[in-house]
Amino acid sequence: MQNISSAAFADSKPHYELLDGLRGVAALVVIWYHIFEAFATSPVDQQVNHGYLAVDFFFILSGFVIGYAYDDRWKTSLTTKSFFKRRLIRLHPMVVMGVVLGVVAYCIQGCVRWDSTHVATSMIMLAMLLNLFLLPVLPGTGADVRGNNEMFPLNGPNWSLFFEYIGNILYAFFFRRMSTKALTACVVLFGAGLAVFAVGNFSGYGHLGVGWSLIDNNLVGGLLRLLFAFCIGLLMSRIFKPVHVRGAFWICSGAVIVLLALPHWGADAYWLNGLYDAVCVIILFPCLVYLGASGKATDQTTAGLCKFLGDISYPIYVVHYPFAYLFYAWTWSGSEKRTFAEVWPIALLLFFGSIALTYAILKLYDEPVRRWLTRRFMNRK
Repeated sequence: MQNISSAAFADSKPHYELLDGLRGVAALVVIWYHIFEAFATSPVDQQVNHGYLAVDFFFILSGFVIGYAYDDRWKTSLTTKSFFKRRLIRLHPMVVMGVVLGVVAYCIQGCVRWDSTHVATSMIMLAMLLNLFLLPVLPGTGADVRGNNEMFPLNGPNWSLFFEYIGNILYAFFFRRMSTKALTACVVLFGAGLAVFAVGNFSGYGHLGVGWSLIDNNLVGGLLRLLFAFCIGLLMSRIFKPVHVRGAFWICSGAVIVLLALPHWGADAYWLNGLYDAVCVIILFPCLVYLGASGKATDQTTAGLCKFLGDISYPIYVVHYPFAYLFYAWTWSGSEKRTFAEVWPIALLLFFGSIALTYAILKLYDEPVRRWLTRRFMNRK
């Protein structure tokens, strides 16, 4: 475990440093997944094909870390109100920043939908207001400013934060009160539902990358992804007994990258790709989280890398996508779409520029704002 950051609460427990690092690794893979979306013609030929499963990995990590951080506090110092204040202070400043960047990027893009129709300023403001409060935009309404049915059209990845907030609410009111046996039953039930959803291709996409919209079965799929992953993470935090693993960070990092980057399975046999998704989420990811929690950084290089990756993991997930929108618009402009071979320097700029910008935002905005909010709202007698 590692020391906490300067923006953490005074009574925060030490972090699982390898889990922080693994969260950062998965977040960086997500950037490449989104970069390669610009060149995909279908889910089958998408490069870094299973990058969408990083969200399930994040949900498992969230359940594990929240269980570790808060389960033993409810009978002593923690109240429902203070729990929600802690979570809002931790998460929402970057939600706000992501929406601001999303509005700026959308204006640079010309305030148009993907079909090039102009969007009224009032609708952009409405979309911004809804996005700021993590309220989903209804498909086909005026606030759907990009016209592709995203819950959060100014910063698409906010859909997973919407479900993260739901997970936190369910934890505070229900999951934390459950016995370990009852929680185990939930894991089995939600896991079975998720497996059926994935293998049966109820998403209609041939993969488990659902939850980002309110159309079709997105909401059901998103809830299943959250409920299973969050609950199994919470369950593992209760029964966790570390095992000795040498080089756990490097082993688990390599496994995460490979599992997220492997190509689509089965071409038109969507059940096979769904089976792969289910195996990753239900079996392999929990094992990687368990191994990561068991390991320790045995040298300063690994410890420093895990600290850096953990610090930027959440902010970079929120920050990078407004610039991906601009990347898409530029790549798709003209009579023919640009190829990756033509634009790889810009792709690298997007990747490393997102890292640099994220670190600047972390130090100049996120951490100072969280410290101020903590003093303002958490230190009252």
